[in-house]
Amino acid sequence: MARNQSLAPAIDLNGSRVLVIEDDYFIADEICSTLRRCDAEVVGPAPDLDRGIQLLRQSQVDCVVLDVNLHGEISFDLAVELKRRDVPLIFASGYDASMLPGSLVPCVWLEKPIDLAALLQAVKAATHRPAPSVAH
Repeated sequence: MARNQSLAPAIDLNGSRVLVIEDDYFIADEICSTLRRCDAEVVGPAPDLDRGIQLLRQSQVDCVVLDVNLHGEISFDLAVELKRRDVPLIFASGYDASMLPGSLVPCVWLEKPIDLAALLQAVKAATHRPAPSVAH
């Protein structure tokens, strides 16, 4: 499950659309509930890669929280595609980060049990990119 249930001060994720792809119902529910409490709009959760890809095609998202192992399927191909599309990605996995392919090393990696405060900070950083400066 998750750690750090106390999320004070609250993180404002209003306007952030986050796709959650997680095959464990209870973990997905906890992640989604936590994101919603901070006013994020949650897309999903998707319990497998096929549903996650379908939701990506149907929805505009600001970032994706992605489990590595979804019912025996490793999600790295989807992660590479998300990176190619410049969609911020946060891995939430029971695996050690050492299994991450080199091309995906810059991605945020959170080990289960998920530290919810760290998850919220990662989503905030991923979805609230500074606006480009305008030269005068």
